[in-house]
Amino acid sequence: MFSGGEAYERFMGRWSQRLAGAFVEFARIGKGDHVLDIGCGTGSLAVTILARSQAGRVVGIDPSAEFVDSARARLGPAEAGRATFEQGDAQRLRFADATFDKTLSLLAINFIPDRDAALREMIRVTRAGGALAAVVWDYGEGMEMLRIFWDEAVALDPAAEARDERHMPLCRAGELGALWRGHGLVDVREEPLDVPMAFASLADFWLPFLAGQGPAGAYATGLSDRERDRLEQRLCRRLLGERGDGPIDLRARAWAVKGVVRGRETESA
Repeated sequence: MFSGGEAYERFMGRWSQRLAGAFVEFARIGKGDHVLDIGCGTGSLAVTILARSQAGRVVGIDPSAEFVDSARARLGPAEAGRATFEQGDAQRLRFADATFDKTLSLLAINFIPDRDAALREMIRVTRAGGALAAVVWDYGEGMEMLRIFWDEAVALDPAAEARDERHMPLCRAGELGALWRGHGLVDVREEPLDVPMAFASLADFWLPFLAGQGPAGAYATGLSDRERDRLEQRLCRRLLGERGDGPIDLRARAWAVKGVVRGRETESA
């Protein structure tokens, strides 16, 4: 079986890398910006920032040592001097106040146990006038890969509904924006970001779930062989219909938010 980093790449990393491009454009990183990447995972966002912006430096943190190692391994010689990755907790950042110009989080903030504590820390380490941005999959409707999986899982096992990722926090329109405003960020903007998801075959869709990544992967690997076979058969009918195996084209929607950290003059006004 695959390591944590490789399993994530096969399951979600290839799609988060596509989303990272749209997210970097949305966040509008400036020339020379010092950027903090919260929940950096295997480094998709940091590498995209370096490739698509004139950021000065990127620091990525993640609680998973395996993911941090994978992120470090993907840096080329030119990138290695502009990015570092380390194990860390977004709820207790080690950085001094106002260290960063931008603080970003790609598909991670909804998994942080105390999101309010994390957001307070993100604001603390971002300079006044700097920006915070985050993006989360729309698990309820727009993230078709997971929506199809859970629809068929619940059809077979109604008890699975409680584990359906549609119940994840911050995945519906307006929720990220409300969180940002609730923490005093200004000029808050929220919008959907869409990316294509092209699978070469049913196996390309199904097998990454069996690496146990995320709530859906954990559910799939916890099934008996018979239950897993039944779920695979339902997914085959849903995705391929009567045609033979072949390419499967889906789309994935995410919600992105950004806001500005208030300066002292704004706070006293």
